Order: sequence, then C-alpha cells, then structure tokens
Amino acid sequence: AVVSTQSTGDMACYTGVGVHYRGKKSTTENGKSCNNWNSDFPHPHGFHSPEYNWAGVGDHRFCRNPDQEGKPWCYTTNLFWRWDYCSIPRCSRDRYPFYKF
Repeated sequence: AVVSTQSTGDMACYTGVGVHYRGKKSTTENGKSCNNWNSDFPHPHGFHSPEYNWAGVGDHRFCRNPDQEGKPWCYTTNLFWRWDYCSIPRCSRDRYPFYKF
C-alpha cells in the first residue's frame, strides 16, 4: 500500500524538498532552537498563518519548508542566526517500511 503524504504529511522523514513534512523536529542542523512561526521576534518574516496554512506553519516551532526550496528549515531564536536547515532524514523505502510498495 502506498501512504499518501499529500493529506497526512511526512512525520519521521521528508520527500522531495520537504513541503509536506509535518513532524515535530524543532532544532536546526547547528543545534539552534526554532522560533514560533507566528513570531516576528527576533526575525521579522512573511510566513504567517493563515496565508501559509498549506505549508504547515502556524502557532508552533516545528521545521517546515514554506518557500519550497532546499529542505525543511526554521527561523531561530538566536538574534544573530536568522534561519537554518533542520536535520531531518530523507524518506527511504529501505529505512521506512511504510514507503515500500
């Protein structure tokens, strides 16, 4: 059976560039804490819900990819480090059995 990532979202890993990633990773590759997507402090940005609900951003600090580039990322709480990619594995049929078909 094929698991649809369109409706449920990827939880443990991401496919493509991670637009459908909906897991709960909230730290970056460099160990920075992710900031709440609804916050503009310390880094003002334009990815606020409800305009970006389709991207899974909102009142949480989990890694997402609302700009559809690279892979899941987040704005950090560090004043001197605006954003960073998150350490989330790519989905693999060998590593994650629910992707086998």
